[in-house]
Formats: sequence, C-alpha cells, structure tokens
Amino acid sequence: MSASPALVCRGLVKRYGDVVAVNGLDLEVRRGECFGLLGPNGAGKTTTVEILEGLTRPDAGEVEVLGERWVGDGIALRARLGIQLQETRFPDKLRVGEVIALFRSFYPRGIEPEQALRRVALQEKSSAFVRTLSGGQKQRLSLACALAGDPEVLFLDEPSTGLDPASRRQIWAIVEDLKARGRTILLTTHYMEEAARLCDRVGIVDRGRLLSLGTPAALVASLGAEHVVEVEVDAEIAEEELMGLPGVEAVRSAQGALRLTVRDVARVLPPLLALCAARGAAPKRLATHHASLEDVFMALAGRTLQTLADDEAA
Repeated sequence: MSASPALVCRGLVKRYGDVVAVNGLDLEVRRGECFGLLGPNGAGKTTTVEILEGLTRPDAGEVEVLGERWVGDGIALRARLGIQLQETRFPDKLRVGEVIALFRSFYPRGIEPEQALRRVALQEKSSAFVRTLSGGQKQRLSLACALAGDPEVLFLDEPSTGLDPASRRQIWAIVEDLKARGRTILLTTHYMEEAARLCDRVGIVDRGRLLSLGTPAALVASLGAEHVVEVEVDAEIAEEELMGLPGVEAVRSAQGALRLTVRDVARVLPPLLALCAARGAAPKRLATHHASLEDVFMALAGRTLQTLADDEAA
C-alpha cells in the first residue's frame, strides 16, 4: 500500500435544509484496501460517497481523491474512478454487450468490454436484452460498467441491497476478486456480514458522524468479550445485578430484550437463570451468538440496525 491515502475528507459537512446529512466527518481510505462505511439508511453514507465522487458539493470541509481536489469539470480525475450507484437503470432494449461497450467508450483507457463482463460472470449474457436480466444480473452489469475504465478507486454504494442471498454472495465473490487484484474500494453497506467479510477496515457512521473506526476484528474485540446473551423477561432486573454475574462485561437493553456481553456463555447462564427465578422474571426468550459488528453498533449508538430499518419502513 502507498503511504499517501487514496481518499481523504476532513471536517466534511453537508446539509439539506434543517437536516445535517454529514456532520464534521474525518476519514482516510488507504490505497489498496477495501474500506467499508457501515451504518443504517440515513446515516450519511451515500452523501459522503457522492461528495468523494464529485457528484455533490459539500457545505464545509476538504476532500482529496487520489491526491487531487475537485476543481472545474474534473474529467481527468473521473477517468480514474469507477462508480456503482445504489440504483442504476439501463435501457431495456439495449443488449448487455452494447451497454458495456457504451460505458467503455466514456474512458480514454480501460479493459475490453468482454473482459469486464467476464469479471462479473456475465459473458454468456452479452447478446441478451437488459430487460431479460434478473435483479442480481443487473447489479453485476452495473458493476461491470464501473470496471470498464480500469479504475484506480472503485466506489460501491450498497452493492447487494435488495438481492437474494445467492445473488448477494455472487457480488461478494466479485468484490473479493477485485481486492485480490489490489483495487482500492470504498463500500457502503448496512449488512454486518458483508462488512465483516469484505472490508479490511470499517468506519461505523450514524447521523453523519463517525462513531468508530478499525478492522472488523478489532471493533468486535473492543466489546471486551466474545459472546452476547439476549434474554427477554417479563419483569425488571436491575442492571447492577446483571453486571455482578460472573463473566459479564456489559449490559444493554434493546427492543425489550437484555443484551449481556460475556466471556463464557456456559459460565454465565446458570447464575443468570437463577437470578431470573429469584426475581420472578421468567425468560420468554433466550439466545446466544458470537459478538458481531451489529453488537458494536448497538454499543455505540444505543439501538440496533434492525430497529432503525423497522422505524424507517413504518
């Protein structure tokens, strides 16, 4: 990796009326790494990426892309970037090969259209009309278009949102191949598993602010324990009592459930159940899992990404 970062923003601010989408964000993405911006919808991820891409002007702050700033039309800098937007619509009556050839023509240099389609496993669809593609195939076509100019930096904005599990894993495999080729990738996502699998480092953002930054493993380790015990009870139990149980590192509540970060599940479950019985708080649900980036976000923001998704859908 080069010592100079591929992407830099300092004190980045973007407002839409009374809404502050990005609020004083500082960020650096190293060359050759896959960096993930992780957070719920509305956290400011897409706005940040659009500013870095030169599509949106910030209200305050500084931005550098490959050591350059966005001035004038930025055509020379744009030729060095590949961009996959959150949603791309192609003309239904064009063939796949025609679409990728069109996008390749926009760049002074790049890879052959057939090579771009091979990278995303769509070479057999070259003669097919866009309208015949599945959702996952259209997403792979948009990724092929982003690769057409052989970019130094690749922006992927929620690349697998809305896809079925099989199509999502196809996208992941493509991104892993690009990582192996040494691409610099900025990926936005709200999927914990996606960030943990693909990203060398992750920045967790919420309400336009950077909450935490590090490797997925380091962020999970920051919780201080490897496991989480979730229990729903029909009566209150004091947090002080739960913290007094052996091996409990932290206690939080979310969606009516208690979440205990623990070192050893087998060690904490018997005294936890005994405490519930003593307080007349019968467990309605009990589950355990390995600590994840979801738990890191919960610790930082005080709510889960699923809670936020449900609120936004309502």
